[in-house]
Amino acid sequence: MASVSTSHLILFIASLLIAASVAGTFTQGVQRLSSALGDRSVDVSSDVRTDVEVISDPGSDAVYDNSSETLTLLVKNTGSRDLDASPDRMDVLVDGRYQPNVSTTVVDGSYWRVGNVVRIEVGLGSEVADGDHRAKVIVSGDEEVLEFRA
Repeated sequence: MASVSTSHLILFIASLLIAASVAGTFTQGVQRLSSALGDRSVDVSSDVRTDVEVISDPGSDAVYDNSSETLTLLVKNTGSRDLDASPDRMDVLVDGRYQPNVSTTVVDGSYWRVGNVVRIEVGLGSEVADGDHRAKVIVSGDEEVLEFRA
């Protein structure tokens, strides 16, 4: 009779050890998943809070200067967080081509706060042909397009 209770005790202890190891594995997996989701939600929150609008008038002569081969865009921060107005923090594409020669100036302040406007000047390096063109500005994942005629 003692051998039966000893074998039952050994099986009970073995099942407790197996259950504890399975529970530990699940807990660790859930913690890793929770941490990854938390990190991702911070990134998504930052992207959601970023919003810009191109407020340049595409019908005016102020957008493209043929003599200096310069494209000038006015971009307003309409999101809910301040942005960095450095040229290396934004991407500009004209007719689908990346433009490396970009300079920025905050028009109404010293920092690109919510509601402030940035003047983006793009040195194109060559004359733009007559017709319709597209300029795309990408800031922290937010993309805005301006269609203009040269």
